[in-house]
Amino acid sequence: MNQVKVKYLGNGLSLLVGIGVFLFWYVWYPHALSYQEQYQLFLWTGDYFMERVSVPGGFAEWLGEFIVQFYYVEWLGALLLALLFVGFGWLAGWIPAALLLWLLGDPSVLLGYAMAVMIAVGVNRMNRLSGRTGLLADMALVPLVYWLAGSLAWIYVVMRWLKLHKAVGWLLPLYLLVLQLLAYRFLLPQWTHEMVFLPEQYYRIPMMLPALMWIIPVVVIIVFVVQSLIKSVRWHMPVQFVVALVLGYIGMTSGYDKDMFELIRQDYLVRNERWDEIVKRAQEYQVKTPFSSVCVNLALSQKHQLADRMFDFYQSGADALIMPRIRDLTSMLPSAETFWRLGMVNSALRYFFDTQESILNGRTSGRCTKRIAECMVVNGHYKTAKKQLHLLKRSLYYHDWAVETEALLANEDAINRHPIYGKLRRLRYQDDFLYSHLELYKMFGILFMNNNKNTMALEYFMGQMLLEGQMQGFMQYMPMAEKYSGYRTMPIGYQDAMLCIRKQGAVSGSPYASYVKRMMEERKKDESNDEAH
Repeated sequence: MNQVKVKYLGNGLSLLVGIGVFLFWYVWYPHALSYQEQYQLFLWTGDYFMERVSVPGGFAEWLGEFIVQFYYVEWLGALLLALLFVGFGWLAGWIPAALLLWLLGDPSVLLGYAMAVMIAVGVNRMNRLSGRTGLLADMALVPLVYWLAGSLAWIYVVMRWLKLHKAVGWLLPLYLLVLQLLAYRFLLPQWTHEMVFLPEQYYRIPMMLPALMWIIPVVVIIVFVVQSLIKSVRWHMPVQFVVALVLGYIGMTSGYDKDMFELIRQDYLVRNERWDEIVKRAQEYQVKTPFSSVCVNLALSQKHQLADRMFDFYQSGADALIMPRIRDLTSMLPSAETFWRLGMVNSALRYFFDTQESILNGRTSGRCTKRIAECMVVNGHYKTAKKQLHLLKRSLYYHDWAVETEALLANEDAINRHPIYGKLRRLRYQDDFLYSHLELYKMFGILFMNNNKNTMALEYFMGQMLLEGQMQGFMQYMPMAEKYSGYRTMPIGYQDAMLCIRKQGAVSGSPYASYVKRMMEERKKDESNDEAH
């Protein structure tokens, strides 16, 4: 009877955990799912599978990427993660599952890590042999687990060592160590020692691994030992749940950096063109970084509010409209999207390509690949576009779009009539010249002169001059802005800037005056720091 009660209690708690995890990802962190999905492109091909499983741990990576592709549909991704956490809890323990939820607060952690732990623990649960018979079975299973789970096969080896007789169990760690050395010497010459012996392949930035990636395997083994010593589940299962809930709460409240995930959310909203939500959230809380400024300004421009409200929000400086090139996998994405909508197609292409090449684990980005293909279509480079579309057609969620877009290739009339590609062809530069980020306002000005219906380019031209303090230029081109902007009256932001310029900043409550004052204070601070050095 007690066993039946414990069983129902366990099932009920598992259901509650699953619902809680689903709501956590779907309601509060859907942007985290999108972030993971956009940095891979899972292909439904044999070649893709063989490429992954050709290295130790590659199968766990493949399983993780298989699940992550479904993050494209937010509710489905959240559901799969909920099921994964419940399965992880039953297999490895609820305390390690709570620590895993905490660990995923680091967006560089790959889901393959969880799959590798589950493979190691799962094979141990299936192998009930002991003594010399068990040791002989492990001679075959250890290489298999190592190839499936990579360096986290040490979890399996330690568990089996504890289960087997001490007289022979010590051979397993030695056996795995020899296997790793042989793999490093003959099969993995391109890998470093760290990649062979540490779980670096499950971290997108293979440098310093977070401590939880070490702690979780240790806790998994401790839970295994406790469960093997205490056969009754009357008290240790409720205790596990209580400890797991406490750790889960701590992980969710302190393990998910507020500012970092707010920036991830802004990029997610840009990707999905949810401009109103970007502006609304920025009114409540805005991270004071150039990344955030670019996102908010892009949203304002798409709502035709940039000229009116630009300086109502935090502006980081001259990089608040377009950030300079930064070789990482996130910083340039909002700027790339801005270039794309402005009609600066080549600059968008450069930023998206550089972002894709900055993914340190060598994966292909579905989001970037799609945008690169679109840039090639607009520029008429159909052979290159077809290569990108060929990849996307082998994925699940980009397939239909790729097929539709491929039908446009070399069909000039269809592309020119396309609501996006045709418009960008009319807006883009018609002549080749060298791009200069140091003269960004001139780039916007030339773009507008190329097509005076490009009001976004006009607003960025005027806004960039204000950001850089080009007061004379702003006043000089103000009549042109009034003529072509389409506003019935002069935008409030421009009125404020002109009043501030005329009164040399002595305007109480002026958003632009506050911006200029802050920029001058930061410049003085930088100059004093330079003198100190």
